[in-house]
Amino acid sequence: MRLLRSALLASLILATTLPAFAVVAVPPGNRSKQQPTIDMSSIKRAGETKESFEAKYRRIYSLLQRDKGLMRSIKRAAATYGVDPVHLVGAIVGEHTYNVGGLDSAQAYYVKALAYLGTKDLSFGYQGESVADFVARPQFSECDGLSSAYDLWTCREDVWDKEFRGRKVDGKSFPRDRFSKVFFQPLFAGQTFGLGQINPLTALTVTDIVHRKSGLPLLNAEQAPQLYQAIMDPNMSLDYMAAIIRLSIDVYRDTAGVDISNNPGITSTLYNVGDVKVRARALAADRKRNKNALPQENYYGWLVNDRIDELRKLL
Repeated sequence: MRLLRSALLASLILATTLPAFAVVAVPPGNRSKQQPTIDMSSIKRAGETKESFEAKYRRIYSLLQRDKGLMRSIKRAAATYGVDPVHLVGAIVGEHTYNVGGLDSAQAYYVKALAYLGTKDLSFGYQGESVADFVARPQFSECDGLSSAYDLWTCREDVWDKEFRGRKVDGKSFPRDRFSKVFFQPLFAGQTFGLGQINPLTALTVTDIVHRKSGLPLLNAEQAPQLYQAIMDPNMSLDYMAAIIRLSIDVYRDTAGVDISNNPGITSTLYNVGDVKVRARALAADRKRNKNALPQENYYGWLVNDRIDELRKLL
């Protein structure tokens, strides 16, 4: 009887977590014939460096082509998380084409990682309140007990949006801006870092996955230097990249019933825009109305799919 109850409970859990339709594979390639409109922030960055997107693409492609050690590390990280390494290549190429300036050597990231680790006064917070103290406020009690790092920090982002963003709470005014930008940007260098241009908050959402799969130490929001080292050092950041991509694939499969593992343009799009679970839920709702609805690549993912044959030559 106990075994029967356990089986019934397991069936109920599966029924509430898995989509109510068969998983459909998203075919390779772009759905849009023309590249979608490029974000103005990317256009502005390209204008500041006076370098075309094509020139930036060629620069990062050449780096990957000549750095055999880096390519071996990319393949290792991809194998650890069970993803095609072209997904990591696509994300790196997309970031360095649209979201960051030119890079001549991956060695620069190793040097920067050591510099961040040595910055003792680096911390995450807002106006003297650490992020650890902030999420200990009673408004975040609904997040207590969540087991996965992704669910925990996603819940905290939701509470921020509902209770604090653009509001005055307990006599303190909070900006109308993203949680990650307000509490996880103690440096003037930007919001994303390293070869994979990872946001510190995004790294926290997959730290348990990386710890379990790669054996790297669990990251802590109260230890900013160590967190920055993890996302700056390619020896570690590639594991975080692979974990982020693996999470996207799993969430889209389990939430929306679509398998995006064979479309690097879609995984690259999600790597670029984030909010994976929100977008997967929106797609699931679309698919209830239209069973043929599939995820759509943005300008960043479109480039990856458009150059996929060339990117695969790197592997």
